[in-house]
Amino acid sequence: MSFLKASLFTAAVVGSLFTANAQAQESAAEFFSASFNRGGFNNFSSRPQQSAIPRQVVLFTQSYAPGTVVISTKERRLYFVMQDGKAVQYGVGVGRPGFEWGGVKSVTRKAEWPGWTPPPQMLKRRPDLPRYMKGGPENPLGARAMYLGSSLYRIHGSNEPDTIGQAVSSGCIRMTNEDVTDLYERVRVGARVVVLR
Repeated sequence: MSFLKASLFTAAVVGSLFTANAQAQESAAEFFSASFNRGGFNNFSSRPQQSAIPRQVVLFTQSYAPGTVVISTKERRLYFVMQDGKAVQYGVGVGRPGFEWGGVKSVTRKAEWPGWTPPPQMLKRRPDLPRYMKGGPENPLGARAMYLGSSLYRIHGSNEPDTIGQAVSSGCIRMTNEDVTDLYERVRVGARVVVLR
């Protein structure tokens, strides 16, 4: 075989391998894309959740100690207070009409990919709900949860990022999975949580 023929043969083999590899990658991408669209996989782990409210550092002049979480239900924003008059601002979903609340709580527990046991009050309203749902991408508590005192309320992630910025929950504070994971790393057990109406 001449050098030219050998080169053409090698180029053809490499080209077919490249095409096969590209097709395999495309098939995998299509598979995961379809799975994401069905909600069967976790958007948080491989694709950023889209939120109309970007996380950002803002000026924060209210007199709360660093480490405090301040939630403005009217603004539908959560602020993690930092040093030097600044805070990390996140978009949140809040309680729908009839489920609004305010007050001061503390973070008593933190959990990654928490399981969910609907409280009796919710089961009374929605007897179709499961009695328990293990943690994971389909779980309504999302990637992280911070439990607020002995109340039924939590700050938690959500597998419905389009609800962020709205009043749709039963009183819990919802965040995108990316944002709640960021907050989870900042907040300590015992942190003060102030919910303003």
